Amino acid sequence: MTTKFHKVAKAGIITAMALMPMLALAQLPVPTSPYAGQPITLLDIKDVIETIARFLILVSVIVAVIFIVWGGMMYMMAGDDAAKATAAKTRIVNGIIGALVVLAVGLILQTLAGLVNWTVFFNA
Repeated sequence: MTTKFHKVAKAGIITAMALMPMLALAQLPVPTSPYAGQPITLLDIKDVIETIARFLILVSVIVAVIFIVWGGMMYMMAGDDAAKATAAKTRIVNGIIGALVVLAVGLILQTLAGLVNWTVFFNA
């Protein structure tokens, strides 16, 4: 009985050792990107620039409005303190200047986009 067991065990061990390299070399298929091999076009670059410009202008306008509101709250809380009132007025003016600069940048981008036949803000 033990001899038959030893023969089966030897055969099992030899078979397992013969099949081990297959397990060691097994690997999952590497997923490929659907965009792999496709060239980047000017339209792709335009879309990226458009997206970044829209995002930055939106964030900048929000920050400018926050500064204007913050300055208004500081002005209301200043009371009779002239230094606090002056600081609040300065913050409001800086917020307005920031909003105007952002809107000017948006206008410049819109003008440049029109010159090169791109649309930055309107998908026409």
